[in-house]
Amino acid sequence: MFPRPLYQLPKSYQMGASPLPSGGSVALRRIASLPLSRAARSHSALLPSMLMFGVIVASSGLLLMIERGILAEVKTPPPRGDLVWRSRAAGESAEMEHHILRDIRNRTLRSVCAQRNMPHSIWQLPASQRRTLLKHILVSDKYRFLYCYVPKVACSNWKRVLKVLGGSLPSTDVKLKMDHKSDLVFLADLSAEEVRYRLRHYYKFMFVREPMERLLSAYRNKFGEIKEYQQRYGVEIIRRYRKQGGSSAGDDVTFPEFLHYLLDEDPERMNEHWMPIYNLCQPCALTYDFIGSYERLREDANYVLQRVKAPPFIQFPERQAWYKPVTRESQDYFLCNTPKGLIRELLPKYIMDFSLFAYPLPNITSEYCRQ
Repeated sequence: MFPRPLYQLPKSYQMGASPLPSGGSVALRRIASLPLSRAARSHSALLPSMLMFGVIVASSGLLLMIERGILAEVKTPPPRGDLVWRSRAAGESAEMEHHILRDIRNRTLRSVCAQRNMPHSIWQLPASQRRTLLKHILVSDKYRFLYCYVPKVACSNWKRVLKVLGGSLPSTDVKLKMDHKSDLVFLADLSAEEVRYRLRHYYKFMFVREPMERLLSAYRNKFGEIKEYQQRYGVEIIRRYRKQGGSSAGDDVTFPEFLHYLLDEDPERMNEHWMPIYNLCQPCALTYDFIGSYERLREDANYVLQRVKAPPFIQFPERQAWYKPVTRESQDYFLCNTPKGLIRELLPKYIMDFSLFAYPLPNITSEYCRQ
């Protein structure tokens, strides 16, 4: 239990200089050291084993498998930025690995979303789920695209880009507090017929992020910096999960307390900053033309801007100077100092985000955490 949200690790805490990757199959680790030609030949052999994870997710025994620890043996590719990726010597090889990962993600989406019990249209969603989805899709009629925004995945900068494209903001470099509603058009604002037209004819994209990193980012930001969240959620969390909460102002919520709160919440009614990405953007009900990742934010954002024919002078904004990124070391620290049973219990609520978007389950083994 931590007395207050942490922004810097204690000086006495050090991760190993070269910790083991948190995910990635033996096959994927081998492919990192192969010459490009051999790696390319291994592509087709690698994909079926990775797609196994998507098949497992679609099975009715998923929760039981998590409970028994079976999924700990199933590996998905490590996210961009993991040591497995950073070991690439040649840029060409790293780019090929990126294409493999994207192929895995696309194939897994197709495999899981093809199941009969999955929604195949936004009109098949229950009304509450459809409302959530439409409220998170931003519209650019001028450039004919739809963007499903996910909080804590650079959505403020994407909204800044949309405002520049729409003419309400002169530049993405303008240092103004972001108004998340004004000068933006949401799909929820339109009639059913207008929604159908745009879904048929507009370019559709979204961005994803490693689920536990996104939760940690939301925790540190909302409970460490924003009084509104401390008062609205923090006070309630402490009342529920701390025996002697006293008169806390909600600014000292611990990460385990936050995870306890998420465990007891209905994913469909969560605050958007920690609602699962799957529930926000419904990638089975809506087929996206492109799914970018936070790990490749600049490259993927530039690709989208080129794809929608945005003017060349519009560049995706740099990260704000005040932003405190979640590092690998800080994430390991929080996860390794959280009860393992709590994390395992929480995984089912975010398992679709891990599986569909090809992120590894968090490594919280005692061996890893001792490093």
